[in-house]
Amino acid sequence: MISRRNVFARLLAAAAGGAIAGRATIAAAAVVPGAPKVAYHLSDVDKVKFALGNIENHIKGEGGAGKVEIVLVVNGPALKAFRAANVNDGIARRLAAIVTAGVTLGACGNTLDAQKITVADLLPGFVRIDEGGVVRLARLQAQGYAYIRP
Repeated sequence: MISRRNVFARLLAAAAGGAIAGRATIAAAAVVPGAPKVAYHLSDVDKVKFALGNIENHIKGEGGAGKVEIVLVVNGPALKAFRAANVNDGIARRLAAIVTAGVTLGACGNTLDAQKITVADLLPGFVRIDEGGVVRLARLQAQGYAYIRP
């Protein structure tokens, strides 16, 4: 059954995707050499808004887009909050804004498989992490990324 809310959510996700597609590459390419590198780990669905707020504040605190390199790795129940079919409008807007600011989004491949979804089911900007979210986080830490789990 198609509801107005579902249609609106899909339209919002598509619009955000168009905006992200055009700006994310530019913002990510503009990261200042030597900028701090940070990996945020999000797995608790009740901390999604809090984590997005942390990332927004982090970007602002470092002086804006391009002044910090941030990777958000999402696994477990938190991934449900980013499904385009039942998106919270506020989360979609905030996610689009941080992606535009250069944040890279990764979705745990193990979680995607367990939830029987693909990155196409998520809001725009996510890439699949085939090795799994925790493996990706460990690799990022080995590359000098600070680890933050809100």
